[in-house]
Amino acid sequence: MQTLDRRHFLKLAAALGATLAWGCAHVPLPSVGWRERRDLYPQGVASGDPDEHSVLIWTRRPYADGRKDATLLVEVADDPAFTRMIATATTRVLAQSDWTCRVLVGDLKPAHEYWYRFVDADGNGSRIGRTLTAPAHDDPRPSRFAFVSCQSLPEGAMNAYRKMIWEDEHAAPGERLGFVLHLGDFVYEVVQYPDQLKSPRYDRKITFPIKFPKGKTVAKNRFWAPDSLDDYRVLYHAYLQDPDLQDARARWPFVAMWDNHEFSWQGWQSIQQFPGTDGWVPAQTLKVAAMQAWFEYQPARVTAPSRSLETFGAPHVVDTLVKDFDDDGLGTEPNNLAAIDSLIGYRALRWGRHIDLIITDQRSYRSHDPGDRDEINPLFENDTLGFVPEELWAQVDAGRDYANGHPPAKLSFGDKSVANYRAGEAPQTMLGAKQKAWFIEQLRGAKATWKIWGNSLGTPDQRVDPQNLPATVGKYPEGAGYATIDLHDWGAMYHERAEIFDAVRDAGITGLAIVAGDRHSFWAGYAAKALPPAAFEPVGVTFVGGSISSVGTAEANEHNIKKDDPTRPLYLADAGGGPPQANINLLLRHGVRSALEYASSGDLQKAHAASNPELAPHLTFVDLGGHGYATVRVDAERMVTEFVCIPRPIERSPGEDGGPLRYRVRHEVPIWRAGERPQMRTTVVEGDAGLAV
Repeated sequence: MQTLDRRHFLKLAAALGATLAWGCAHVPLPSVGWRERRDLYPQGVASGDPDEHSVLIWTRRPYADGRKDATLLVEVADDPAFTRMIATATTRVLAQSDWTCRVLVGDLKPAHEYWYRFVDADGNGSRIGRTLTAPAHDDPRPSRFAFVSCQSLPEGAMNAYRKMIWEDEHAAPGERLGFVLHLGDFVYEVVQYPDQLKSPRYDRKITFPIKFPKGKTVAKNRFWAPDSLDDYRVLYHAYLQDPDLQDARARWPFVAMWDNHEFSWQGWQSIQQFPGTDGWVPAQTLKVAAMQAWFEYQPARVTAPSRSLETFGAPHVVDTLVKDFDDDGLGTEPNNLAAIDSLIGYRALRWGRHIDLIITDQRSYRSHDPGDRDEINPLFENDTLGFVPEELWAQVDAGRDYANGHPPAKLSFGDKSVANYRAGEAPQTMLGAKQKAWFIEQLRGAKATWKIWGNSLGTPDQRVDPQNLPATVGKYPEGAGYATIDLHDWGAMYHERAEIFDAVRDAGITGLAIVAGDRHSFWAGYAAKALPPAAFEPVGVTFVGGSISSVGTAEANEHNIKKDDPTRPLYLADAGGGPPQANINLLLRHGVRSALEYASSGDLQKAHAASNPELAPHLTFVDLGGHGYATVRVDAERMVTEFVCIPRPIERSPGEDGGPLRYRVRHEVPIWRAGERPQMRTTVVEGDAGLAV
């Protein structure tokens, strides 16, 4: 490769805070030797964010003898036995970076498999990692990846990774995964200590692998949460000692994006909120600490503030209450801005001819949730259903832009009304102005067959039809119409979601596919800005993957909804004498009448006959009881997404295959032309998807 290209990689390595290892045809075997000592590299190895000629590799080699730094040798080979070494380099691990390092390996072949390892000065070696480079931009071959999210280590096992590894090892070489897209909640920052666990948590066998060096109690002493950089680091120490997660990171390059729990449960920008705590908690120092820990443990093409090879270089910030916001809801307090900008996570990667992957950050720039305001509370006094009318929420969401700039003077629900506190305020935003402009420009400029939006939060509406409720179940105001059961993600971000989808339509963009997490459930369907009786005009397809291990809605319902609760048949079906079934799947996919019919008769055919066809034309599949992962295969003609669902991951599976399979469901989408609607065909390939179809 020409000198100019080497200079380019040197600059890139410096920008990413990485050492550069330069590939070549053959490198002599090092004299230091290598003997595997996994105990000295307790968090294993990893690679991330590959492109067609380079990939980042990572490890952690801690020392406890008082030194401040150490040197490691990096070895990259063309074979797992390391008989064909193609690159070596030295890199430093520093105490101030928690003994982690990042190495950018360059001058590699596209679509190629490599092996790597680290060796200390005494010949003590890490485990061997495997990684892959991206195909060249014009490579026409099919591409495959997996997407995952939400792995709570104290609450469950990571059997999904073991299943993924088993299936990949037994797949034909051309059908193996190229990378794993992790869409957030890689760690959970709220943990319970034994004295806080007053009763069993659902079906789970809670473990206590995390003890913060400092920490703080939150939510009226229900949880502990990080209160320092070392606290955030301890999370990664514990999670990355899980054998299945560590094996997955050693097998594939990961492409990662944070969600909320990498920083704070109900956090947004650099602000924390906790149940039972009045007001906002300024947390600029903790936002920076969370970003530093993420940078230290995720090999990703993001730029640290220091722009150094070895350290994060955290900006100095002071915890200061954020009081002033610009018109897009961004807190203008200087420490807030510095904390948010300490690490920019949104980015784009190309994978062959068929994938433009565009990743966005849903937490750092979002405006304050307009439903989290005292002004709206009087509308829902004595409400027992928890459904929010779509029309009401559209007024709250859009603010002054509702109805083309004609918001109502009052917000109403049934016979109650309050002044429209949003009438003079801007629409809420998830992405913020700067990131949104970048994202839309990336979509318009994408050249690959499929434009994959990697998004931590799901986009499908979580819609119900309570206007069809019988009085015996609950009273819903006449004329209130369709409702939503959740307000926190893109499913209720009507205005900004419509802005994005309109941009896709107006630009004639085809092949838009959204992959998301956070909901702890599997969803498949169409990306549309509105549902009947409004015009239903899909511009893409959308998928949400089940959680790796975190508790889902169906499990929570089983334990929280009492048998004498009149609303129980909407969410759970007790027919047949077995364990409760997730009737909420029917509620969301087919409607109130369908759910109540099945809860009463146990006859799925009758339940489907009672389906409301206007409710959910955007959904082809929904399972709020699913755990596991999803895989995607794309080529010039179609996209095939498979949901691989496993049983509730209470304990680690003893087998190499990750344990049994609940179901495998395939969603096939042919590429469509501008002006056409996408079409999805859903097939249960293995197992029983129950009420999800």
